[in-house]
Amino acid sequence: MTAWNDAGATIPLKGPRHRAVLARLIVARGHIVPLATLVDDLWSDPPADAPGVIQTFVSALRRGLEPDRLPRAPARLLVTEGSGYALRATPDSVDARRFEEAVVAARALPPSRAVQVLDDAFTWWRGPAYADLPDDLWARAERSRLAELRLGAVELRARALLDAGNVDAAVPDLDAHTAEHPWREEGWRLLAIALYRAGRQKDALEVVRRARSRLGEDLGLAPGPRLRQTEIDILQQAVHLDAPPVVGTAAGQVWSETIAAYSRPVTVDSRARLRSTVDLLRSLAVTGGSGLVAARHQRMASILAAEELGDADLTARVIGAYDVPAIWSRSDDPEQAAAVVAAAERALTALPADAPGPERTRLLATIALESRGVTDRRGRLAAEQAVTRARRSGDPALLAFALNGLFMQTFHRTGLATQRDAIGAELIEISTAHGLETYELLGRLIRMQALSGLGDLAGADVHALAADRLAERYGSPLIAVFTTWYRALRVAADTEDFASAATTYRSAARALDGAGMPGLERGLLPLALLAVRIRLRLPAPADDDIGWGPYAPWVRPLTLIAQGHLDDATTALRTLPDPPRDHLQEALWCVIARAALALDDHGTMQRALDALAPAAAELAGAGSGLMTLGPVATFLDKLTQALGR
Repeated sequence: MTAWNDAGATIPLKGPRHRAVLARLIVARGHIVPLATLVDDLWSDPPADAPGVIQTFVSALRRGLEPDRLPRAPARLLVTEGSGYALRATPDSVDARRFEEAVVAARALPPSRAVQVLDDAFTWWRGPAYADLPDDLWARAERSRLAELRLGAVELRARALLDAGNVDAAVPDLDAHTAEHPWREEGWRLLAIALYRAGRQKDALEVVRRARSRLGEDLGLAPGPRLRQTEIDILQQAVHLDAPPVVGTAAGQVWSETIAAYSRPVTVDSRARLRSTVDLLRSLAVTGGSGLVAARHQRMASILAAEELGDADLTARVIGAYDVPAIWSRSDDPEQAAAVVAAAERALTALPADAPGPERTRLLATIALESRGVTDRRGRLAAEQAVTRARRSGDPALLAFALNGLFMQTFHRTGLATQRDAIGAELIEISTAHGLETYELLGRLIRMQALSGLGDLAGADVHALAADRLAERYGSPLIAVFTTWYRALRVAADTEDFASAATTYRSAARALDGAGMPGLERGLLPLALLAVRIRLRLPAPADDDIGWGPYAPWVRPLTLIAQGHLDDATTALRTLPDPPRDHLQEALWCVIARAALALDDHGTMQRALDALAPAAAELAGAGSGLMTLGPVATFLDKLTQALGR
């Protein structure tokens, strides 16, 4: 245990029990530790004056931690609450917490960036956690937790090195890791894959067999299914063991192939190239980051090239083959989405009414997906038709695609979390029965969001964990963006400390760097912090220009109120359109309600009351899996009272 101030100077902690008190409060992560608990944790046979001794320790720690605090001024860091103490340290001021957040953030970053983040994080370790403390149960449990976190981070870094193509760096690190921790099968598995990619197939097989020998001889265990499958894959030289392609190179190939197909005369080869191009675009999209951006940019070029060939069936196949699962209801590129919908409508018209195959269903599902947030009924009708046709077809993959479109059309009003949860449950059932891994991931995320909105956070936790495990197994880096933000929501929902919630959200925001999802990223962090302020009954920030992005119009009345411009705030509030029909509409209606209550604007209060009433049983904003302003019912009660009901 060591403490130092902002200038880097060490803060004296005196004796071992001083350090133990501080460590015990750090382990509590901001929660109150009763004095009686501290006594029991620090002594197996406490002396009669133990409570007084701890009070003396606390006083000495306060002098060290807050040397500039005036006499009799209340402590701000090590505080007394009731019959106990709490350490109100922000997560970024505790190395263990910083390390944990860095690991979470690294899971959502591109491989090379993840390696950098983890390398920085490992420099914060100076040895085993809490090595200078007694081996009491509370210290042992935290020491074990952090040790497990660190070992998982070592393996995460190794996977990132492999994904970045840096096999030479991964092999020696994994060799040392397996020698020191021979019971961790993931370390053996990664080492075998690294050796295989280095062209050392014999050594890769030897690693798996050495792991089997250690597990069998020392523990009497057989290798787990993942390690056994890796051995089979090596023997069969499975394609997926090869290093993933560099996204930039693949994106350049997509561009050249698409343009070539677009500019060449109509030939059979042109059609084949277009179909293979769309398959590559689909694969690129699920990698996230620059792969997603490249796929999105080239998708429309592929569609235009197909239309230029004058083949309605080919055009329908090119449009409908891009069945990339979608979870967020705000489009990354609304103009392109509208162009895709228009092309799909043209293809529907051009297809013969009796055309065989799934093309018509895929076009309808595409229209439903790309019409997310659009106010007319066309998208909902297309979704319903696609699901009906897909159920009749008996094709599980087609039904999953159609259900994704139906999900995107469940935001036409508030209060539809239960309907979305049912869609997520069906997607999981279909996917697990038929091996549709990407759609199982989608179903897990949908249920995570929907159960959050319904206030069942324990149920949402189950699906967040399942999504993370699936994403790790199948290499889906975008999933961690959503699960990281969900866990930030959990922290924010459980704390009364704005600074702690803000630190957690800022850490989550780093997961969006390079994710290639501007429709999600723009304005999200400021809105999440505003949600925390509203839940904690704190004033909104007075700054109009802090990156509100697309949410600026609905936030502006509150920022004007914070500036004292009440007349301008009233004008801005009364001219507001309804919020977009997406994941955050309940949250934005509650922002509107907060402003209307502050300005006593009965007309806007009634609008908010009518809009929010169907969501009375939900947590405001939590259906996004990103943030919450608390129960919708609380806002409805305030609106009802203010309107004199």
